[in-house]
Amino acid sequence: MDARKLSDLRAFVTLCQRQPAVLRSPELDFFREWLESVGATIPPASEKASPTHTATPPPQEEEAAKEVPKSEEPLEPESEESDVEIDNEGVIEPDSEESQEMGDDSVEVTEEMMDQANEKKSEAINALGDGELQRAIDLFTEAIKLNPRLAILYAKRASVYIKLQKPNAAIRDCSRAIEINPDSAQPYKWRGKAHRLLGHWEDSAHDLAMACKLDYDEDASAMLKEVQPRALKIAEHRRKYERKREEKEIQARKERAKKAREEHERAQREEEARRQAGGSNPFGGGFPGGFPGGMPGM
Repeated sequence: MDARKLSDLRAFVTLCQRQPAVLRSPELDFFREWLESVGATIPPASEKASPTHTATPPPQEEEAAKEVPKSEEPLEPESEESDVEIDNEGVIEPDSEESQEMGDDSVEVTEEMMDQANEKKSEAINALGDGELQRAIDLFTEAIKLNPRLAILYAKRASVYIKLQKPNAAIRDCSRAIEINPDSAQPYKWRGKAHRLLGHWEDSAHDLAMACKLDYDEDASAMLKEVQPRALKIAEHRRKYERKREEKEIQARKERAKKAREEHERAQREEEARRQAGGSNPFGGGFPGGFPGGMPGM
């Protein structure tokens, strides 16, 4: 017998052992009928390959079941970051009024306007001392219109907004004052107090610490001692949360890489099985015509 055809026959028999269903192919009817005529039993088309052949690729359903990565379990909700318990005593609802007047930067301020602004500031301070908070706001606003580049006017008005329980308005004034003069301690102090009213512990601690750094103030220092432990607790909780999230992301990437690798290997196995089953004729001479008639000596 021709050695090459014998090798082809051995490869075909190996294929039939691995995938008995190939014998159910219409073009192999003559071969199957011959096998049955000599007493052979052909496995049903749905029967799985014998488990004794370790090279047999598992059915697609079993592969899919094996390839579900553990990382696809739902991650812990993002709300985990808010699980930290903080004492929010003294925190109020944010004010939502429209932004206050900030003055016109393009105005050319004269000495006369500066003097008028100082007079309005003095009147506002007197009104504040008398408990006339809204009048103090109005007078500080008039002073700001006259001299919109004087940072202390915004800081003073912010202090009144704090008394009126309007922290967002105070934050706007302080941020404007810091833009004009970032070396002034007063805007940081009042903005720190505003953030404390809103429960923005980290922002509050930052601003109060900056105020004390620029110009030590006992009032700001006392409030800093109150808010700093809460700010540190939140920061530590966030670091732990970020570490956990990074670990989950790394694990998820590993699982995705593993799944992609297994998918690639499965595709290679399936392609090899298809190639052996019908992609090429193992008997060379035009299967099925080449077998058995094309094999001399059989």
